[in-house]
Amino acid sequence: MDRRSFLATAGMAGLVASTGLSRPAFSQAASRTLKFVPQANLANFDPIWGTQLVVRNASAMVWDTLYGVDEKIEPQRQMIESEEVSADGLTWTFKLREGLKWHDNEPVTSKDCVASLTRWAVRDPMGQMIKSLQNELVAVDDRTFKWVLKAPYPKMLLALGKTNAPICFMMPERIAKTDPFKQITEYVGSGPFRFVASEWVPGAKAVFQRFDGYVPRQEAPSWLAGGKKAMVERIEWVVMPDPATSAAALQNGEVDWWENPINDLMPVLKRSRDIATGIADPLGNIGTFRMNHLQKPFNDPMARRAVLLGLDQEDCMIALCGDDRSLWKQMGGFFTPGTPYYTEEGGDILKGPRDMNKARAALKASSYAGEPVVMLVAQDQPITKTFGDVTAEAMKQIGFNVQYVATDWGTVGTRRTSKAPVSEGGWSVFFSWHGGADCVTPASYSGLRAHGDGAWFGWPNVPAVEKARNDWFEAPDEAAAKAAMGRMNAAAVEGAVFAPTGFFKGFQAWRKNVTGVASAPLPLFWGVSKG
Repeated sequence: MDRRSFLATAGMAGLVASTGLSRPAFSQAASRTLKFVPQANLANFDPIWGTQLVVRNASAMVWDTLYGVDEKIEPQRQMIESEEVSADGLTWTFKLREGLKWHDNEPVTSKDCVASLTRWAVRDPMGQMIKSLQNELVAVDDRTFKWVLKAPYPKMLLALGKTNAPICFMMPERIAKTDPFKQITEYVGSGPFRFVASEWVPGAKAVFQRFDGYVPRQEAPSWLAGGKKAMVERIEWVVMPDPATSAAALQNGEVDWWENPINDLMPVLKRSRDIATGIADPLGNIGTFRMNHLQKPFNDPMARRAVLLGLDQEDCMIALCGDDRSLWKQMGGFFTPGTPYYTEEGGDILKGPRDMNKARAALKASSYAGEPVVMLVAQDQPITKTFGDVTAEAMKQIGFNVQYVATDWGTVGTRRTSKAPVSEGGWSVFFSWHGGADCVTPASYSGLRAHGDGAWFGWPNVPAVEKARNDWFEAPDEAAAKAAMGRMNAAAVEGAVFAPTGFFKGFQAWRKNVTGVASAPLPLFWGVSKG
């Protein structure tokens, strides 16, 4: 029985049943604790080591950034008091604002920032670009450091303030010196909330406590910029993989805020007089069917092309979002629809209509010989489960020998780092999505990099994509930039960097006694209070 049939049969009657959580007492103590249902389990807590959004979202409470983008996707100062750029664009000098403290009450220093930037630059695509231009990155004094380059990098502040993972979070020097390919084991930040590691139960709960030593900026908050004022004393992340259980808990007042309710349950939630709902992110999301370019069968471009020909974005989107086309659209490109740089150049194959005959012909023309296609599908994440269920059937119709691996999001996050063959614990396909704010331009779009070993999981190597990306960075005017974007889109289609499963917007829901919930690329906990 599919998810929709189950929910219809249940008649939603079970949504008001007890979930096993204790009902909150109507007391001052209850108003100081915010209970939040995240999109997935917080299986690890290192925002530099990986790119899982659930880790990024939690990390934004704990670790602060030098800069933060606002709702116009423009970087603003955050930990930084001032910056200077030399006339030749080669030397950036940064000064930290006064009063910054780590959660262990030690002062934040420039040495901490230098170590943090060094670790981040190894893992982040924009950081890698800066690192390739680096002459030196050194502390000048306790509050000042400088980054000296061999060539100008005009997107420096965007790189340091962007929303996509890995975000450039600052950590104490001793933690930041951890090998960037190994996870940290100490969680000391300087953000508005501290992580209560002693109460962390992966798969069940994570706890964050207000850090009274945090001094917010005076500007009004706007996404990752401005004053991050913690209004509640304690935030509890309660992991609930089952959507019906989450809905019941929200209706009963056992939790206060649900990050990503599924569309099937929205009519019930909207009818409740105690619950408010809204679009989570105004720039939406781009769904991804991610292929492993290193291993069979997707090391062969024709096998990847067979996927583009055989997958139907409309099937994926209707299964995820329903028939309301205001919430989704098919894409002939990889960038965020509705934004100035969006292009569908070379992208007719992405929008369909699906052509199974051509897909089978492309697969037959490839080197595919029936090898298992190991498809990792996180069952605790409605988005990935939906994409997996829909595309597994399409892949079988094309002619792939699909091995559907039902697992959890934390396991996907770990296993997708493996470059081994599937026979040795590797993978062929996994599903994810990119926030629309990160896909407006090539600058912070990690999923569209195609520089082999340095690229995002799947490690595509498509030189034409990288050439067009560099052309965009060097474009002398808007016309040249848009032309470079068109070439990049066409090259990404030709090389089948990944298969978009469609553009979609998701909801969030919260109790009406909670105020300050923003529409943004990630849940923002500063400015949120509970009556």
